[in-house]
Amino acid sequence: MFHKYFRTMLLCGLPWLLLCSACDRGSAQKINLADRVDLPEIEQRSNPRALRLSIGSIITPEQGYVYYRQLVDYLSNRLDLTITVVDPGNYGKLNTMLKNGDVDVAFVCSGPYVEGREAFGLELLAAPVVNGEAAYYSNLIVPASSPAKSLDDLQGKSFAFTDPQSNSGCLVPGNQLAQRGHTPESFFVSFSYTYAHDRSIHAVSESLVDGAAVDSLIWDYLSAADPKLHRRVRVVERFGPFAIPPVVAAPHVPQELREKFRQALLTMHQDPQGQTILQGMHIDRFTPIDDGAYDTIRQMLNTIGQETP
Repeated sequence: MFHKYFRTMLLCGLPWLLLCSACDRGSAQKINLADRVDLPEIEQRSNPRALRLSIGSIITPEQGYVYYRQLVDYLSNRLDLTITVVDPGNYGKLNTMLKNGDVDVAFVCSGPYVEGREAFGLELLAAPVVNGEAAYYSNLIVPASSPAKSLDDLQGKSFAFTDPQSNSGCLVPGNQLAQRGHTPESFFVSFSYTYAHDRSIHAVSESLVDGAAVDSLIWDYLSAADPKLHRRVRVVERFGPFAIPPVVAAPHVPQELREKFRQALLTMHQDPQGQTILQGMHIDRFTPIDDGAYDTIRQMLNTIGQETP
């Protein structure tokens, strides 16, 4: 059943701000985000001067990767560490790698954080503040020509989820369906997974699907970059707010390194170079965040488990 699969797979993604989803090591200070390390057979576990970072939730869409390169370079210099960026490909693999010690620090989506916290002790380091709040929404979008005005109008239509473990792109609409006594199988004529919020937006803009649920931060970023997007896509419902996708550390990371990484993020906006990078990512600053902020996501997981047949 969908809810069993969903709870097993759900881990989503700044879209983390627009950080919704990596890279070979160049020199000790340079990271090329155009190259990807798929599964790190990296000899870094015993290297105290190395850190494996995953940008698994993308607040910034693919065209914003230049800012991730700058972010990684900045953190590498601040921490005096060689940073290798790892791209697991999806949230499930990312949590497995965090659990197994193959990734040290990650930008994760809110759903995977909740699952990872409960399953193996992920620790919150910080969260981005966007437009003055450490929160985001799930936007329900349809083609501009669609007569749909709500999720109810999409019954019997085609739908695009993002990652099975994405909060805004899967858990939230799944919870809405569960409250109506439905699963995706019983509600939609067909549904698919795009594994990226910008891909879901593209699918709707090209009328490849009748609707999708996407990270509001990704939507805001893309619609600001392309004002014509509003001519092709409409937001018909907005669910939330939810605690924003955070930055986390795996339990094997030494406490001293966790604190250094946390402080590098929390003070980034006070540094001119750091502020420039944050502005490019549409992030105000990073802030501490409490685990209790993610309780609404835990409640949605319980709702899906209890109400979905």
